[in-house]
Formats: sequence, C-alpha cells, structure tokens
Amino acid sequence: MLWALWLAAGGMPDPLILVVFVLGCVLMRSAGCVINDYADRKIDGHVRRTQARPLATGEVSAKEALLLFAALSLCALALVLLLNPLTIKLSLVGAALAALYPFTKRWTHWPQMFLGAAFAWAIPMAFAAQTGQVPVPAWLLFLAVMIWALVYDSMYALVDREDDLKVGVKSTVIRCGRYDRLMFGIFQLLFFILLAFTGSAFGLGAIYFVSLCIASGFALYHQWLIKHRDRDACFKAFLHNHWLAAVIFAGIACDLWLAT
Repeated sequence: MLWALWLAAGGMPDPLILVVFVLGCVLMRSAGCVINDYADRKIDGHVRRTQARPLATGEVSAKEALLLFAALSLCALALVLLLNPLTIKLSLVGAALAALYPFTKRWTHWPQMFLGAAFAWAIPMAFAAQTGQVPVPAWLLFLAVMIWALVYDSMYALVDREDDLKVGVKSTVIRCGRYDRLMFGIFQLLFFILLAFTGSAFGLGAIYFVSLCIASGFALYHQWLIKHRDRDACFKAFLHNHWLAAVIFAGIACDLWLAT
C-alpha cells in the first residue's frame, strides 16, 4: 500500500489520503483476521498453532465475531467515503476479497493467491485515490504483490502442513508437495521481475534497483531458513518478510525524493 501511494504521488502522498489508507489498512487487516478466525473456528482447535484462538476455545462466540467484523468493516467504509468515487467503488471489491479468502481453502489449493489479491487490492485503490485513475503499470505492481503474498503466506502454511492434511484444509504447499521450495523460488523470481518492470515503468533509478538487490538477498535467506521445513524456521521466514518490504519501500521513497 505504501509502495503504491508513493509511486502514485511521485513522492510524499496527500496527507489525508495517507492517513485514510494507513488507518483503513489496519481496520481491514483486523476485519480479515476476524472473519478468517470465524471461518476456521471448527478447524483451529485441531491445529497446534491456532488451537488457543478465542473462537476455537469458545472464549468468543461466532455472533460476537461477526459483529466485530461488521463494526471494523463499517469503520473502514466511513474512512473511504472521504475519498473519490472510484476509490469507493474499488473498496467494495477489496472488502469482498477479504471476506471471501477464508473460505477458499475449502475448495482450492491456492487460497494464498486469493489472500494475495486481497492484500494487493490496496494498490489500485491507492492510485485511484491519489490520481483518480489506475494506470497500466499499477497492475504490474498489483501482480507483484499478489505473488509476494502467495510466497510468504505459503511459508506460513508450511508451519501447519501436517495438521492441515489431517483436517482436510487445502494450501499451495500441500498441492506442490516436495516441490514446494521450487515453487517458492519460481514465484520469488517472478516477483522481482515484475518489480523491475514496475520500476522501469515509473522511471525509478539506481537506488530503487539497489533496494531490489538487497531484498533479493532477503528472499534467498528465507529459502535458507525453510530448507528443512522446520516449523519455527518457516514461521521466522514468514515474519521476516516485513524487512524485505521495508527495504523496497525505502528504495522507492529515496529514489523519488532525490528525483525531486
């Protein structure tokens, strides 16, 4: 989301838009977590990592969870109403993706792709809010982020693979089996190729491409962490992706700042 806002603005975005998107991101991320736990409330108790979640233990009721999801979503909607009509229309698609994702793991082995689309939907929204349109290069960034989310959430899915197999939950790592790391590598490569094309399309320079090189080093580190598919190491690789994101954001922001 921050990558897109800075690219759309050619530097520091409009302060109101920045505040709306940061708060909206927190609210919708929270709403997504709630509806995910609601959808998985009968499964989480059988998965070691999630068995203590409040819906799984009965500490929070299904009705309470749905009310919280609705409240968080309405707060996010109130924020987006401060923006232009195109952004409001796009936000409805984003809300639908966030609500749909938790249920996709029942019927497809690629729920991580739906999650990626839900997260990446902030990109067309950011361009719409800042510029009133969504240019073609913005969709390159959308695809890149969708693929990146697929990779890091699949690393997360490695933590639960054995439990997921027992309860019948689908995921990319179950579908790919022993070729999971190869799948990660192919999608990581595609992610950086798309980011390189995105940078070229927006006229970014050397600093940005140096940041991609540093970020690719983090991606290799993640591959090294998951080499034995150890639960704790896979979870560490998942969490470490915020450093990859931060480096790329720093490259975008610094490149645009020096160009002005």
